[in-house]
Amino acid sequence: MKDYQSVADAVAEDIRVGTLRPGGRLPPQREFARQHGIANSTATRVYQELARRGLTVGEVGRGTFVRAVPVASGASVPALTEPAGSRIDLGLNYPVVPEQSALLAEGLGGLLRPDALGHALSPVGASGLPAVQESAADMLVRGGWRPDPTRILFAGNGRQAVSAVITTLVPPGARLGVEELTYPLVKAVAGRLGITLVPLAMDDAGLIPAAVEEAHAAAPLRAVYVQPRLHNPLSLTMPAQRVERLAEVLLRLGIPAVEDAVWAFLRDELPPLAAYMPERTVLIDSLSKRIAPGLTLGFAVAPAALAGEIEATLRSGGWAPMRFALEAAHRWQQDGTVKKLVEAKQREAAVRQETAARYLAGFAVRSDPRSYHCWWQLPRPWRADTFVAAAARHGIGVVPAAAFTIGGNHAPNAIRLGLASPQPDVLSQALGTLVELARSAPEDLVTD
Repeated sequence: MKDYQSVADAVAEDIRVGTLRPGGRLPPQREFARQHGIANSTATRVYQELARRGLTVGEVGRGTFVRAVPVASGASVPALTEPAGSRIDLGLNYPVVPEQSALLAEGLGGLLRPDALGHALSPVGASGLPAVQESAADMLVRGGWRPDPTRILFAGNGRQAVSAVITTLVPPGARLGVEELTYPLVKAVAGRLGITLVPLAMDDAGLIPAAVEEAHAAAPLRAVYVQPRLHNPLSLTMPAQRVERLAEVLLRLGIPAVEDAVWAFLRDELPPLAAYMPERTVLIDSLSKRIAPGLTLGFAVAPAALAGEIEATLRSGGWAPMRFALEAAHRWQQDGTVKKLVEAKQREAAVRQETAARYLAGFAVRSDPRSYHCWWQLPRPWRADTFVAAAARHGIGVVPAAAFTIGGNHAPNAIRLGLASPQPDVLSQALGTLVELARSAPEDLVTD
């Protein structure tokens, strides 16, 4: 009887030598099984293996296709199976959908002509190009809000945009208000710049505006960094009344906001904080979650009064974007690729949340059905640090609450689970293992 590995090897060889050409469609799995004299379940494993090697891509409703860039002749063939002891990383969190590669490849066709490619590889500044600014403005539309295209600046990636904006707004030694659980990069940036992070209390609706007032009264805040939509790590989304109240407080106190909107494309029916205080908010976004992790491009929508300073910081920091990324993003927005990917990723987030809810039923979990991460309050007697260590022994990486807390603040006994990166079957396997682990609580790994 043929095993799936040998069948996958044969198909991979056909792709390598050109018998199966890029863009060619493989038969439906049942037909493939009949052709090769194998069981339907074996055919399913063959198709999964080919996708894992990067040789094929599945498109919902259309079928499975040979990727546009096949394995080069003479190149080493990836291992048939994941190596023993391979790690399932639920710390990384980059959404990828089956149709992603095919959609992106189709949109890049015109850009790969020698004349277009030569132009796309030339330098460009942080303000990009007017046509790209218009496309970016369309890409960032949310809840009826559309940014002024001329206010959009570009960075090499979202992290560079965050770094540049904080560097511009908060001088060394000054105070930056952040949610009491915040994006770890902000902690790193503050440490490098000598900025004091001030944790601001939260509740089930997100950042508490009164906490901003209290912290500012104690000593002035130069800015507030906030994630109003699908907060990382809690997945909280501020209701409209809370956003309005926060905007009112920040405007009255004269405090600018740094709004991180990287995950907000999953809730595109909701306007950003920038819609409520456009002249006092710098909105930051990127392509890494919305389109693909490997093609990075950061956005900073800056008020007129701050745009020049932020642009200068991007330039002096060497954080200008790649023109190729700008050109690619422009084409994908114009041809509808971005819209298709966003809709696909919104659907996929719902599916993965259903998976997580099924496995984690009965535990204290905070999330949003449209988010790609969830916050798990661990059961006693587990502590977050010992649970992370135990999960690592089972080959699973998770992020403890301490990664998101500020200074010496007490870290909740919780972990964040990223649901985006693993294949669905691998995600189910990892969640099942973690649940068994949580219920077992071996005495040698935990203390009260």
